[in-house]
Amino acid sequence: MAERVRPAASVARYGLTDSRAQDMLRAAGWWTDDGPSENAIGVLSALARTPDPDLALLTLDRFRAADEESWQELDHTLHTNVVFRARLLAVLGCSTVLGDLLVSNPGQWRRLVPSSLTVPRDYSSRLADAVSSDSDMLTGILTGSEAVRALRVAYRGLLLEIAAEDLAHVVDPQLHQPSLTDITRALTELAEAALRAGLLVAQQEVGQKADGTLAVIAMGKCGARELNYVSDVDVVFVGGSDIPTATRLATALMRVVGQSCFEVDAALRPEGKAGALVRSLDSYESYYTRWARTWEFQALLKARPVAGDVELGQRYAELIAPMVWSAAEREDFVADVQRMRRRVERHVPTEIVDRELKLGRGGLRDVEFAVQLLQLVHGRVDHTLRSSSTVDALEALGAGGYVGRVDAAELRESYEFLRTVEHRLQLRGLRRTHLFPEQDDVERLRWLARACAVRRVKGKLESEVLTTEFRRHVRRIRRLHEKLFYRPLLEAVSKVPTEALRLTTEQAASRLAALGYVAPDGALRHIQALTSGVSRRAAIQQTLLPVLLGLLADTPDADGGLLAYRRVSEALADTPWYLRVLRDEGAVVERLATILGMSRLVPDLLVRAPEVLRLLGDLDALTGKPVEEVARSLRAAAGRQQGVKAAVASARSLRRHELLRVACADLLGLFDVRTVCVALSSVWTAVLQVALSAAIRQRTGEAGGERARIAVIGMGRLGSEELGYGSDADVLFVCEPANGATGEEAVKFATSVAEMVRGTLGAPSQDPPLVVDTDLRPEGRSGPLVRTLESYRAYYARWGEVWEAQALLRARVVAGDDDLGARFIDIVNPLRYPENGLPADKIREIRRIKARVETERLPRGSDPTTHTKFGRGGLADVEWTAQLWQLRYAHEIPELRTTSTLTALRTLADTGLADTDDIDALVYAWKLATRARNITMLVKGKPSDQIPTSGRELAAVARAFGCSADDDPGEFLDNYRRVTRRAHAVVQRLFYES
Repeated sequence: MAERVRPAASVARYGLTDSRAQDMLRAAGWWTDDGPSENAIGVLSALARTPDPDLALLTLDRFRAADEESWQELDHTLHTNVVFRARLLAVLGCSTVLGDLLVSNPGQWRRLVPSSLTVPRDYSSRLADAVSSDSDMLTGILTGSEAVRALRVAYRGLLLEIAAEDLAHVVDPQLHQPSLTDITRALTELAEAALRAGLLVAQQEVGQKADGTLAVIAMGKCGARELNYVSDVDVVFVGGSDIPTATRLATALMRVVGQSCFEVDAALRPEGKAGALVRSLDSYESYYTRWARTWEFQALLKARPVAGDVELGQRYAELIAPMVWSAAEREDFVADVQRMRRRVERHVPTEIVDRELKLGRGGLRDVEFAVQLLQLVHGRVDHTLRSSSTVDALEALGAGGYVGRVDAAELRESYEFLRTVEHRLQLRGLRRTHLFPEQDDVERLRWLARACAVRRVKGKLESEVLTTEFRRHVRRIRRLHEKLFYRPLLEAVSKVPTEALRLTTEQAASRLAALGYVAPDGALRHIQALTSGVSRRAAIQQTLLPVLLGLLADTPDADGGLLAYRRVSEALADTPWYLRVLRDEGAVVERLATILGMSRLVPDLLVRAPEVLRLLGDLDALTGKPVEEVARSLRAAAGRQQGVKAAVASARSLRRHELLRVACADLLGLFDVRTVCVALSSVWTAVLQVALSAAIRQRTGEAGGERARIAVIGMGRLGSEELGYGSDADVLFVCEPANGATGEEAVKFATSVAEMVRGTLGAPSQDPPLVVDTDLRPEGRSGPLVRTLESYRAYYARWGEVWEAQALLRARVVAGDDDLGARFIDIVNPLRYPENGLPADKIREIRRIKARVETERLPRGSDPTTHTKFGRGGLADVEWTAQLWQLRYAHEIPELRTTSTLTALRTLADTGLADTDDIDALVYAWKLATRARNITMLVKGKPSDQIPTSGRELAAVARAFGCSADDDPGEFLDNYRRVTRRAHAVVQRLFYES
């Protein structure tokens, strides 16, 4: 037999798409006719993990051609030193400019070989050595273009080391990944070292030392120790007694560093570019005292001496500190900061505002402005907040309780994500940029994602994952910015004396609007009503509302939630424990806000069942009550009442409590859909039992004795224990004569009982209605309300139709005489589980009825893709499919003799009648549609089969399904449509084709 020839490997396997790639690999000695050289696989595998393998290989090829003498050494080191390999290839696959540096400066690659690179504290000495011609640091300093060239090479060499350390983990995930703080502080140390080296050159050129003459104050990101790879470095110059000489030093410094390293920007000085470049301490004091604007004190928060005369710089820092930390006392301070932020936003061109990392909505400036405002307001008395670093200040704000710990952690995570993206974008060409790539720029997005160490998730490409994450973080930053940037809220409306800024009503309203309140004037009225007066109740509300307003702002309907909170508070004003629970149990406040901001039904129930509020602090108590215990308690309590009305009133009260408990647990995501349905069905059944027993007692007394035994048969969702919050109770009433009564007397007695049950339960109420629906009885609405057992037997034997057999699949005894009910079930079993299955003509009839139902019952104007009952892949689709198969096969498969839709479906899969994947699709769709229907009822406050498709109602439904405030609620709709579309395809096969 001929030996099989192994096909040669392709360079594409290593992420290489350049047509010249194979030739370059051969020239490097890494490729043969059979594929990669045996000793080159490690290098090629690392190359494949770089952000841009083609760029990395091309730069290596240029290096080989430019410096053949050292290529062998470089090649050997690449093969033997995995840390060096990761550093070098990561840089070459990410940055064109640093690649050019390595090509044009032979030997620079050796900087990346040592296990430990240059530590930041040595940067100053390295750059000072670069501009020194001998050991005399004054007379031996390079000047002019020679100094600029030397400083540029040394600066970029150290920048190369920082980038290599930053990026190496992208190629080799086992290597240490430095934190963003490590990198920004290293970049800041490098910038400070450059300023000091530039000042050495300036001193040589001017012939004057900086000591006693000039101090350099870092501002902005340099002052905060949070520099980017490519940043202007903002500075302010402070002069001693000789201002002209200090000015010449500052001018020379800016020129030398600007030509070699980065632009030195002194525009933050008093009067900006029109003002003097260097001022004395007295001049600064005079200006800041008399003329400085609010934004200048905001900028001074980051001021820090970094070069020149140390004592002079320190005196400047001591001069400005009291001014910075009293700036919040200035008139209209907060409004000024707000206006500055809005002005920055307005200057961002519309076409790029969604991609602007720095200045756009949800960008880096949103974080920085919010943090700085809180620092300046609260840092007057809390010295732990006086940090120039945004990240450190944010951590201190969280630790001090000025920002929620979760908010602080989320804001830091999102801030660091955007900073990382910004760094990678700037590294590509070492130019200042803050623009996220356009959506259709797939190649650039892919490179950026790989540079950020983003990997594929659940089949999504790296570019898609990165874009999704970018949008999520931007939305989160904007939400938290508005939440934090617009505090405090209550000084104006509660009139609480404070040394902090007292907001006008107009300012408070604008901040409420920024938090997400659509009607801030109405919100202010609610706040005023709750906090007015000097009562203890008002004092507690003044403490609660700052927290509650922020929590409600995170819900889909902040205005509705605040109104609901006011209604509940006013209704429970005389309940002694209400505000105490809210004040002392933070978990109760958080969960209450979540629920009130999502549901219109819960507040209506809560004002009439306030005791459930206490359960919000104990999730075990909220969720752990067995349904049997609930039903038993309800029957016992109502059974002690005299008369039907009193018994039903007691049952309603307990049902209201249970309905609210289940709704709260459901909205908080603590119950699955089956648990909710069983709990609601159980309490409905108990209410029916109470009403029936009370009605029988009353009619027995009026008639002088019991004339009939009565059983109530649950049908529809009551029979299958699949009730929702707004479901009616479908039932049949069955009777038989008792105590010697005739059949006619029994029917008359039972009919009066049934009418009393229906009338009492269906009486108008503030609670969700208790409608007892008997339309599924023989002959429908035109038939008698109650029949005897023998009448049912005769009717079904002679007249029973296939749709009635289908309806009886859910028949279950729920109340009354158990023996009578069991005999009724025995009568209907042959009809609903027909011997030998369902004949072909009956199958066609069911299919025809379903087709008619789909045409006639879907309300006009409804969206069939989001209608939970009659829509595509909705409840009717799934249930009719399960019921058809029950009618066909339950006679031979006992497990199909169940009233439960889910149990019937699972049996189809377990017995091999249907494919497991198909059944899983139907089960998932049924659960999703059932819960969506339930949640829609809670959100709207009234029954609805149509899922909201926009606005706050959709956002509330999506939130109940676990979507966060940062997520697009449209994704929930997309998922619903996707699930039900698949279920509908299964229905088409199982219902119509099988």
